[in-house]
Amino acid sequence: MTYSRRDGFQMSEESEVWISYERAIFQAELHRTTNFITGIIAPHAKSPRTTNGCKWRAVPVDFGIPWRTVYGFFQRWRASGDLARIHAELHQMVRVHDGLNARTVAVILDSQSVKGAETVSQDTRGFDGGKLINGRKRHLAVDMRGMALTVMVTKASPHDRLPARDQLFRLRLTHPELAVAWADSAYGGTLVGWSHSFLGITLKTVPRRKDQDGFAVLAKRRRVERAISWIMRARRNVRDYERLISHSEAHITWTFITLMVRRLTKPPRPPRTSPHPVEPVKTDGKPKPICIRMQQPQTIRLTPRALS
Repeated sequence: MTYSRRDGFQMSEESEVWISYERAIFQAELHRTTNFITGIIAPHAKSPRTTNGCKWRAVPVDFGIPWRTVYGFFQRWRASGDLARIHAELHQMVRVHDGLNARTVAVILDSQSVKGAETVSQDTRGFDGGKLINGRKRHLAVDMRGMALTVMVTKASPHDRLPARDQLFRLRLTHPELAVAWADSAYGGTLVGWSHSFLGITLKTVPRRKDQDGFAVLAKRRRVERAISWIMRARRNVRDYERLISHSEAHITWTFITLMVRRLTKPPRPPRTSPHPVEPVKTDGKPKPICIRMQQPQTIRLTPRALS
């Protein structure tokens, strides 16, 4: 690079100089974007520097970026749809990394009620009579690996069947390849027929065991319950602190993005050779017919006996 008063700065025409210049710009932009993402994820961490994990102002100063700038990128990426695109691309990369198809045809639905902090307004919170929680409810749809496809946050007061219609409709728009969904008995009733008629999704319920007392690991449902436990590991998600519902959904999305990035750094999971103890064992071939033994019918006399 040369400089003169008349022409100013001028780049050399050699290709090696231009390549090094572009590389330096790319590294600077990558470092800047990495700092933004680290600042967004920092409130979720459980480190001594972020003891509360609940405030944007608690972002450590050594990131080199003010917390207002980090919050601005967090809000703009959510509003522009960049956050949803990052989540969708990572979800496909994780499935390909594990040797699966990039698109899934089966999902598992479930909800979680969490308490709302004093920052949650009265218009965006409700009371869950079943779990006795005053706050908001998170609705998740995960694949068979436990990675979320959609995240939706509503008031805690409506029954699970009411927000599930909106959730299934979003799944149909973003994932038209879906064919089957599993959920607990709260999603049964008219929702099963509605999802099959209007959306073409077969909704199957996984009821509780007859002899179940307390918590028990159930088939299919264990995957979404495990995903809910992953969310609670992030300190920011233990309680809902956000004023806007969209920000609550964004924080949960960032939690799954962190999990998927960590999974990509590890070797792929080997396929399970034997089914899980709670999963139903698939039998080869046709099921054996059931033999019903009936007793010999007794002779019924229709004519009256001869009078003696």
